[in-house]
Amino acid sequence: MTRFLPAIARILLGLVFFVFGLNGFLHFIPQPETMPEEVTALFTGFTKSRFMLPMIFATQTLVGVLLLTNRFVPLALALIAPVVVNIVLLHLFIEPSGLPIALVVLALELYLAWAYRGAFRPMLAPRVAPTSK
Repeated sequence: MTRFLPAIARILLGLVFFVFGLNGFLHFIPQPETMPEEVTALFTGFTKSRFMLPMIFATQTLVGVLLLTNRFVPLALALIAPVVVNIVLLHLFIEPSGLPIALVVLALELYLAWAYRGAFRPMLAPRVAPTSK
């Protein structure tokens, strides 16, 4: 069973980001009727920037596709890590009702980072010389 855990975690995390990334463009999940003022202010700022929300949703969609297709998984995990941190912090400090789902997403991200730790090992070397031709 344990040999299937990384694949299950990868598919679950991929589905989360694929669905919510696409929802950012297609709006098929209804928005809550009321949101905290801080969340409204944050998303108003993102919207006014004209690039931030599309970039976040495109990143989520791309990461979802990469995870679901089992391609470039370590890259997908590295790309989505800042998004996961911000999701957790938003729900921790502003909107606690979504914290359980945010913590599940964080747990999946951390588990997959551990499962693919061999791919991250070179990135975590304290000193690396540039490669020459």
